[in-house]
Amino acid sequence: MQRTLSEAASKAMLAPHGVPFLAETLAPDAAGAVAAANALGYPVVAKLNGEAIAHKTERGLVRLGLETAEQVQQAAVDLLGAARPEDGEVQVLIAPMVRSNREFICGISTDPQFGPTVLVGVGGILAEAIADVSIRLVPISRVDAEDMLDELRAQPLLGPFRGEPEVDRSALVGLLVALSNAVQAEPGIVSIDLNPVLIHNGSPVAVDALVELAEDKQEAKQ
Repeated sequence: MQRTLSEAASKAMLAPHGVPFLAETLAPDAAGAVAAANALGYPVVAKLNGEAIAHKTERGLVRLGLETAEQVQQAAVDLLGAARPEDGEVQVLIAPMVRSNREFICGISTDPQFGPTVLVGVGGILAEAIADVSIRLVPISRVDAEDMLDELRAQPLLGPFRGEPEVDRSALVGLLVALSNAVQAEPGIVSIDLNPVLIHNGSPVAVDALVELAEDKQEAKQ
């Protein structure tokens, strides 16, 4: 048996290992969501967060580009109202709204024969069609991560692009090494999905995260 952590819990597990995330706040209700948005500054994103919610976009549980307290209030009411009994305890996750012309996917998957692997690739809506990815067995060094970036066919995405600065390669390398370190430090991790990783002012930032744990990890954490 395996279980996927909530987005907030996934980020809380990965952040200490060096995976870059934005400042975010969990709110229990609409009033808390508005207070969080006011503190973070507009525009913001609102998402329904819960231990049993893995695929928010497919269920319409994400609201982007909220620019006023009224919009956040309505979004929070709608999101909490869309919760299902099987979702368990839910909250509203409020995060800064980040826009970027470049999206990457980064993560960990576990091969039945060889064990955990690190992946980096081109993300966004064309990710599956392009299938531009590079994979290495854990553990990886910074040199390994540099080689992974060099293997991507879409090299122009790493340089200046559509008015955006070139990617901070050192930071992106650091993210990949952080994933390798996380799966070594947390042996119950079966997979990590960071999708998308946006390039914000040249630096990578993971705006979504899902960690899947093996059952024995769940028991150990109880």
